Amino acid sequence: MYRHEVRVRYGDCDMQQVVFNAHYLAYSDDAVMCWFASRLAARMHEFDCMLKSVNIIWHRPLRLGDIATLDCVVTRWGNSSFDVLIRGHVAGEPSFDTAIVYVSTTPGAPKPIPVPEWVRSALRVDEELTPA
Repeated sequence: MYRHEVRVRYGDCDMQQVVFNAHYLAYSDDAVMCWFASRLAARMHEFDCMLKSVNIIWHRPLRLGDIATLDCVVTRWGNSSFDVLIRGHVAGEPSFDTAIVYVSTTPGAPKPIPVPEWVRSALRVDEELTPA
């Protein structure tokens, strides 16, 4: 499991100081990209993927000043695709779950290819999250 933190900024919120819907996906995308960068490091240029589908479930809104912790884990490996679950919470209280299906592609081109074994190994985790 990879853990990423986000502090909710003023510009992310509406007049009720609640995060705009689209920012939950931006937070999730940022968490996954930081995870990939940390685990794939120097070989990041050898791997590319594209979002195929996304589903977000809200449990409670994020508000101005919250520090959201996002836990990321791969929940399914396919041949050329894989599912990532991002669980967002504030002080242990669930806020949102984002489920993303990614498709592995040729770097720089949208041609699906099998997920490289070195990527699978780098993203495997000892601790699993329970799927939403």
